[in-house]
Amino acid sequence: QVTELVLDNCRSSNGEIEGLNDSFKELQFLSMANVELTSLAKLPMLSKLRKLELSDNVISGGLEVLAERCPNLTYLNLSGNKIKDLGTVEALQNLKNLKSLDLFNCEITNLEDYRDSIFELLQQITYLDGFDQEDNEAPDSEDDDDEGDEDDDDDENEAGPPGEYEEEDDEDDGASDLGEGEEEEEVGLSYLMKEEIQDEEDDDDYIEGGDEEEEGK
Repeated sequence: QVTELVLDNCRSSNGEIEGLNDSFKELQFLSMANVELTSLAKLPMLSKLRKLELSDNVISGGLEVLAERCPNLTYLNLSGNKIKDLGTVEALQNLKNLKSLDLFNCEITNLEDYRDSIFELLQQITYLDGFDQEDNEAPDSEDDDDEGDEDDDDDENEAGPPGEYEEEDDEDDGASDLGEGEEEEEVGLSYLMKEEIQDEEDDDDYIEGGDEEEEGK
């Protein structure tokens, strides 16, 4: 039933990670960054896998295995590996659904006309190293992070004053989540007015107490 599996910084032994086998039939995302992987020969059959992260390993070839074991890959990250020539990458032609390929920090990126050659070789891909042929950036998780930052800013703006009003804010979390800033402001004003009324009543009590003392005298 597992659909996502992250094994970053684990250690592979003889080209495989113990426990990673054909039983992961529903796996759609697999990350094995920096696991000292030298080969893909022992990669299990993962027919539903769509995203494969293999960055910062020591893979230098044998990529033809991917089309056999992971035929539905749409995203493949091989950055930081030992891939040096176009002949090695040519094996990815059989990944018909591949849309995005990353080869950052591989020696192959030093080849003359590297980008044009890869796009010509792998005509099914749209993005290479995060950019298409017209140098337009691929939509990725960075956009999601930016939206998350905006959400954080909104939360800060909606938060009420600290201290004695935190309890009131907790009660109004539902309103905050809906972004109803005006309603929250009204609640805050009524709360403040209630505080002032109580203060005035306290003052009256104090004055009345003082009058009783004078009458006693």
